[in-house]
Amino acid sequence: MSKAETLLEDLVSASRILADQGICDAFGHVSVRNPDNPGTYFLSRARAPQLVTRQDIMEFTLDGRPVWDDERKPFLERFIHGSIYAARPDVHSVVHSHSRSVIPFSITPSKLRPVIHSCATIGHDVPVWDAQDVFGDTNLLVSSEAMGVDFAKSLGKGRSALMRGHGSTVVGATIREAVYTAVYLEVNADLQIKASALGPITFLTPAEIDRIQARLADGKPGEGYDRAWEYWCQNARVDSSA
Repeated sequence: MSKAETLLEDLVSASRILADQGICDAFGHVSVRNPDNPGTYFLSRARAPQLVTRQDIMEFTLDGRPVWDDERKPFLERFIHGSIYAARPDVHSVVHSHSRSVIPFSITPSKLRPVIHSCATIGHDVPVWDAQDVFGDTNLLVSSEAMGVDFAKSLGKGRSALMRGHGSTVVGATIREAVYTAVYLEVNADLQIKASALGPITFLTPAEIDRIQARLADGKPGEGYDRAWEYWCQNARVDSSA
């Protein structure tokens, strides 16, 4: 199996995992950059993540145009993915979701910050992008390339960003890293909300975040992202051998 085909199989698995873990419901999506052509990326047609199959995967240029005259209905918010890939050569996978514990941090002054070692991949800073600032009253969906570009600027060089009253987007150097970060963004939000009721929170320090990220990136077989991936694949009943 070619590298591209392996990634496409992982992309299907990622969709099922994100649904199984409650990160995506009927909405949300995950993409991967084309390893043979960095100017395109793969993303399912508009479909609930739990139902995505290999046949649903489409290829897009970075400005959101389907490749190969594919006329199937694409996700409206595909511009999130292409704009990030255009701005960040280091990013090879993107996850957009509306996981519920994260939303309060997009509509209040409280900043989402890592509180536990497994959540360090969300990054030092999790900015909040507000479509209202540039585009005025909208339906809050990233429905154009201009909105995608503006959001990518807000994300900057970070690993995750929130969208006011909407959801969040995370990135990774691999599909497994992006899925891991999406899952643990939700975990961190839930824990931070619970901890805030007990008193002041001791957050991870910047140096701790850097050390943990480096450790995960250098994980050996059976460690880090791969261990989590195998576990989630088992729960979602998808093949982890790809």
